[in-house]
Amino acid sequence: MSELKVLNSYTRQKEVFTPITPGHVGMYVCGPTVSGESHLGHARPFITFDVIYRYLLHLGYKVRYVRNITDAGHFEEEGRAAEDKISSKAVLEKLEPMELVQKYTNLFHWAMLQFNNLEPSIEPTATGHIVEQIEMIKAIIEAGYAYEVNGSVYFDVKKYAEHYPYGKLSGRVLDEQLETTRELDGQDEKRDKADFALWKAAPPEHIMRWVSPWGEGFPGWHIECSAMATKYLGGQFDIHGGGMDLQFPHHESEIAQSTICNKEVPARYWLHNNMITVNGKKMGKSYNNQIKLTEMFTGTHPLLEQAYSPMTIRFFILQTHYRSTLDFGNEALQAAEKGLKRLWEAYENLQKIEIPGNDAQPDVALNKKVNDLLSEMDDNMNDDFNTAKVLANIFEIVPVVNSIKDKHIPVTALSIATLERLKKYLHDYLESIFGLRSENEADNGKLSGVLDLLIDIRKDARSRKDYATSDKIRNQLQELGILLKDEKDGSVGYTFQ
Repeated sequence: MSELKVLNSYTRQKEVFTPITPGHVGMYVCGPTVSGESHLGHARPFITFDVIYRYLLHLGYKVRYVRNITDAGHFEEEGRAAEDKISSKAVLEKLEPMELVQKYTNLFHWAMLQFNNLEPSIEPTATGHIVEQIEMIKAIIEAGYAYEVNGSVYFDVKKYAEHYPYGKLSGRVLDEQLETTRELDGQDEKRDKADFALWKAAPPEHIMRWVSPWGEGFPGWHIECSAMATKYLGGQFDIHGGGMDLQFPHHESEIAQSTICNKEVPARYWLHNNMITVNGKKMGKSYNNQIKLTEMFTGTHPLLEQAYSPMTIRFFILQTHYRSTLDFGNEALQAAEKGLKRLWEAYENLQKIEIPGNDAQPDVALNKKVNDLLSEMDDNMNDDFNTAKVLANIFEIVPVVNSIKDKHIPVTALSIATLERLKKYLHDYLESIFGLRSENEADNGKLSGVLDLLIDIRKDARSRKDYATSDKIRNQLQELGILLKDEKDGSVGYTFQ
């Protein structure tokens, strides 16, 4: 079996994966900002790193998987106006900030459960680690790489770049950053446009605020992950993961902060999944193609021709290498739905095939073909987690399984050893590593859960007098044959046509 190799974004090289502590892996993945419902863009990184987590466990590693929850409104530095996303959304929804955070954290966990993602080992929150963030900021100031202005603290990027390779991860040149950085709130406080906030002084209207040595305020976005990763994984750990969109400024800033505090780059291997597009266009609010996960599961977004199950979406994501761009379109998703059905039927048929009591006259060529395909699956997975090639190999085995099931070839054409190995490999890869499961199993209780969720979303919309959304949910459910009935006591029932 080949050695596991990963494409390290930091070195831009494919490297043999060697953990710091033999037999143990520390992995940190940037989690969601829970100011709103998770959308399609969130599905890819969390499914990708769930499979990586599962595969490391399969290889026998003891893994500490840390995935944070960003529940403190962070200061957006690059490419958009300064805003406290959580506070502003809380005002819109007439909720307390932590009430909003709890609502969308629960919704995120529910979506991850639908995808059959394993829970991380530790899921720290930004608000639960304010003390650690303040201590880290103090250490950066003491080292001479940060400065305080009017109750806010900024990281001195130019000074850092004189001593460390700033921009190595993202490939950005500092001089180019200075030319392209937008004028945002607080820019006049900075010594340099490229400097980023470690701590922001809270204006009077800011709801989420904490006491610090520099006055009442809230942490910058990047310091949160540095503090939590350091606390639970140490000054240096094995893997840091996230979407490619986080390379700059988030991960670049994490590297700078953590390097000053811990005297080393925080992670040895940086893994980034590529972006998704929808019908060939980048996903974004301006294109009206930011599809929420509940809309994917129920087919209620205008761009969707039908509902797509969580297992179909998971399978579709795994059909493409995680570092390649992935386009979500109805035609491709429908093809994935059919492909998964064909694959799972063959897998269930394989489980029903009884292993014969003794070897007859196995087909030498067929045995070699099957065993070579199985061995290649290990090699493909060890080549930077190439799930797409693994699935391609499994699809080459499907006709063999179907032929045995249909008695076009005898079960004895495969040796007992090959048949046992085939059963084990498909179970290990499809269920244990790829996290797929039967659609029937996934559907059990899922529909009622989705309906309850949509009813809650509709109630929220009605309470905000957003009748357009409320009516849309009711009407589209009716088109699917589900009638909602508003009761006098405020509850909502439903019947199937």
